[in-house]
Amino acid sequence: MSKYLDAYNALSSTSSRTEVASVLQSITDAFPSQIDTATRRSLVQTILDDLTKYAFPALLAVKTLGKDPAGSEVVATPTNLSTLLALSRSFKDDADASNEALRCIANALLLISYARDTFIRNDVRGGEAAVELLEKTTNAERIFLASRILFLSTVSMASSATFIRDLVETKPPGHPGNIIEIIGAKLDSLSKSIQASAKLSREAMTDLLKFTFNLLLHYPKVRISLQITNRSEDEDKIMGDCWNERLDGILPPLLRAFNTLPPSFPSPLVPPMTHIVHSLITIPVTPSLHPKWFQSTRSGSPRSSKSRDSPAGSPTHSTSGSANGSPTLGPSKDAKSAFDRAMSKLNAGRRSLSLSRSTSPAPSAPVDVLLRAYDVLDVSLSHYLPGNVDPDDASVREKCRAEGNPNLDDILSPLVLLVNKLCADEGSRARLREWILPPDLDRTTPLEGRPDFLGRCLRLLSSVHHARLKSAVGEMLYSICDSDAGLLASYVGYGNVAGFLFHKGITGQPMQPSNAPVPQATPSGVPINPITGIAEQEKPDIEMTDEEKEREAEKLFVLFDRLEKSGAIQPNQNPIRKAAQDGRLG
Repeated sequence: MSKYLDAYNALSSTSSRTEVASVLQSITDAFPSQIDTATRRSLVQTILDDLTKYAFPALLAVKTLGKDPAGSEVVATPTNLSTLLALSRSFKDDADASNEALRCIANALLLISYARDTFIRNDVRGGEAAVELLEKTTNAERIFLASRILFLSTVSMASSATFIRDLVETKPPGHPGNIIEIIGAKLDSLSKSIQASAKLSREAMTDLLKFTFNLLLHYPKVRISLQITNRSEDEDKIMGDCWNERLDGILPPLLRAFNTLPPSFPSPLVPPMTHIVHSLITIPVTPSLHPKWFQSTRSGSPRSSKSRDSPAGSPTHSTSGSANGSPTLGPSKDAKSAFDRAMSKLNAGRRSLSLSRSTSPAPSAPVDVLLRAYDVLDVSLSHYLPGNVDPDDASVREKCRAEGNPNLDDILSPLVLLVNKLCADEGSRARLREWILPPDLDRTTPLEGRPDFLGRCLRLLSSVHHARLKSAVGEMLYSICDSDAGLLASYVGYGNVAGFLFHKGITGQPMQPSNAPVPQATPSGVPINPITGIAEQEKPDIEMTDEEKEREAEKLFVLFDRLEKSGAIQPNQNPIRKAAQDGRLG
């Protein structure tokens, strides 16, 4: 028998608190390899049986032992889960002990998959207890623990379908709202806490959003599965394919959190912002939700409204990257980079919010989600693809790894999908087109080389390492151009989007749309090259002597003769042979 189990069993009712604490601390501090599986199981059960005697230090020991699956298997029994739930409620005057009991449960749900089903069964009723805790607590750490437990309890739709259905469709007696209303209230309160830099508020919102995502993903499928007999039809549906209006109420608080969350540095896309985006992309733009998605009446633009977009004395953030709002891409007199200017925009928004922090924003306050999504995406692209760096450059992947992110696909694709979702609205498409492809866009240099939003998007279209982001960016630009291949090619040049259109099954250069204004020339009247998308430069005539002209003609004759002999072209396609037959060669 292990010395740790011997030492614990040697304790008695007459043992001093110091002696008890010392034994429990030795168990907590022990290396995993020092306690074998059988001893670990015995220790966990023995301590759980005595929990009311030693409270916090005993729970700390159980949590430590439970970090190994062998220990958590003991915690995962219905009796022990119920005991820990009861203790978390009973330790009203000992928040540390109560939270440790919840952590023991969370560890067991994380490591033992069947514990999640056990926890929400009627003989434990852990799900209801976690919802009650989430509803009643205002403490960020308690919100985090309740959210983590609920997130783990709803990971699998198969095992939690009934629980998820009851959460959404019922309002428990004595509760002022259902789970959607509870989540909305917590998101609003945590947004204020994050603005005030309260401890654990970001972590609490992150896990609350993970739980929210499970509900948004699973509940519509749960409802469909009740109406169909073929289960495979339900399982084939993917995120965003189905929705249920009972979930409509979650959109406004998600949009408020998206709009008010302060920017992070150096990486602009970190939790909980990433999890807000994940939840938003599951919500469709249905007729009933359309007014909520596009409730803003503002016509804000990244290229205008200097007093709102930029702090005093700083240049207005421009889509084109110039300091004065002009689309000209000359050397900027302003020392700030595009990333600095974009961050200034988001920080300016944060300051304006902090001025009214004492009064919570009205639920009906308009949220310009399109402008916010564009700004966050602009900042993110500037951060990961500074200047005119190639997206496939090794430095981009190194930056992702240094920040703990697997790749650029995982970081940016959901945000691009959100912007693309907003293109379902005609007015939003027009606003984005004005921001990204304005009529006065500078077309004197290659569009794909620009160090701005448009240039980064076009460079991503030829990326090799970021396949999902490449596809998402292409679909976003396609949507902005009314899903018209001809309009897209007219704006940015067919050469920049030929690969994307080919993968969509659109081969050959599409015709220019006749029912939409397309840029065929710059404002000054210079024709635009349909392949490159840049202004045609007048080329001076090349003066050649007769001898030089003959030499060039001979080169062409030899070249086309080789092509004909190799079978690359047919004789009737050889322009030299055709000219000779027509008598046009002297």
